[in-house]
Amino acid sequence: MDFAAEMSRHAARVEAGIERLLPSGETRPARLHAAMRYAMQAGGKRLRPVLVLAAAELFPSAAEERADPLAAAVAIECLHTYSLIHDDLPCMDNDDLRRGRPTAHRAFDEATALLAGDALLTHAFALLATGYAAQPALSQALVAVLADAAGSRRLIGGQMEDLLAEKKTDATREELEFIHLNKTAAMIEAALVLGAHCGDATKHEIDLLTQAGRNLGLAFQITDDVLDATADSATLGKTAGKDAKAGKTTFVRLHGLEDSRRLAIEHTDAAIADLRKLPGEAPFLVALAENMGRRSK
Repeated sequence: MDFAAEMSRHAARVEAGIERLLPSGETRPARLHAAMRYAMQAGGKRLRPVLVLAAAELFPSAAEERADPLAAAVAIECLHTYSLIHDDLPCMDNDDLRRGRPTAHRAFDEATALLAGDALLTHAFALLATGYAAQPALSQALVAVLADAAGSRRLIGGQMEDLLAEKKTDATREELEFIHLNKTAAMIEAALVLGAHCGDATKHEIDLLTQAGRNLGLAFQITDDVLDATADSATLGKTAGKDAKAGKTTFVRLHGLEDSRRLAIEHTDAAIADLRKLPGEAPFLVALAENMGRRSK
């Protein structure tokens, strides 16, 4: 298995899906749709939609029953991008750089960025409703997975707890884990589970992917915290060192650099152990987990 080639194949499919499944930049009101496309077409790792596509391929089903996972992949990228647009706003992290270029509120304006994020959030669920209309049970399952991961108890709840923990000197490890199990890991879990639903996965296989996504998400976030403390802005594609400057509760702040690196490896190994129990031992997902969890070495 050529990991780089497989990654490029999945990413190219995601880019084509974004181009096809988003309203054109000329759709009225053009400024809003241009801002949506600006944020969505800025590149990035495309981790979450790639996970959807790769997970779906693990579970081949009869041709007449197989659901194309592309709409689900674009939906989760819409939702992820909305969260980044809002996260960067002056009322939140107030960042100027995202995916190597000006954030949406810098490239357009704050109100347009806010509305573009709102529109991408809504569009994510429209894609799941319309893209799988011929399979209503599947559509309902996909909407439920994404809504749970993105709601007030998970993604948005994690963001709220993250804001509350800023400059908090007595934040606990339990509080930190809650933030990132929900702010980061929930969407990685959801990506794998969306793909599994589009394939023909059993409940046991979905449970394995859920647990793998939980560990993969924590490894990803811990590594991001390490890189924020050690890498430069050009490498990251976003402003480096902002977490420490903002007094954020991070794994590096609570555990230190070396223990954070160790934790990232432990969570990566746990994710890989579950992935290897899946059909064919999931070689692409295992390689992706290795790549994600060891970026700071």
